[in-house]
Amino acid sequence: MDTRTEIIRLGDSLIREKGYNAFSFTDISKQLNIKNASVHYHFPTKTALGLAIVQEHNNRLEQLKTKTESKDPVEKLKAFLTIYSVAKSENKICIVGSLATDFYTVEHEIQNELKKLADNILEWVIEILKDGKNKKVFRFDINERTKALMIITNMLAAVQLTRLTNEQDFQEIKENIIKDLTQQS
Repeated sequence: MDTRTEIIRLGDSLIREKGYNAFSFTDISKQLNIKNASVHYHFPTKTALGLAIVQEHNNRLEQLKTKTESKDPVEKLKAFLTIYSVAKSENKICIVGSLATDFYTVEHEIQNELKKLADNILEWVIEILKDGKNKKVFRFDINERTKALMIITNMLAAVQLTRLTNEQDFQEIKENIIKDLTQQS
């Protein structure tokens, strides 16, 4: 892995463990055993690093969307929920949840990139729900946007709240999202 990629990976980890405002380039340089100047060479500012991290998440989301393109709506939704399972298994929160708490203290460039990522996530879940409803795989009575927001906020909160409760709560929330959509009345 090249130095730039390692910096992005570690910066992402620090944001999702501690928060954007709780780490510095010194933290990165110490953990990677490189000079601060090396971090600045790749990312002249913390904003540049923050942007690269959010863009990396958006790229990964696009890759997941492409990878699941031919899957059925239930499998696509399960793939989406896996994003949160992975974060949970790594004792992290998702990048949106982490940066949303720091939203008013980060630079406008990061705010705008985070909004793009959140919109991309929301639009994908809406698309999955519409597809599932059209194929009569999913049943729900509210509009797709509201249902998508409910699913996303459930997962954002579940990753954080189950740090205080237990792993089984997280699994039950995840399973019940699918069950709620697929049960026939």
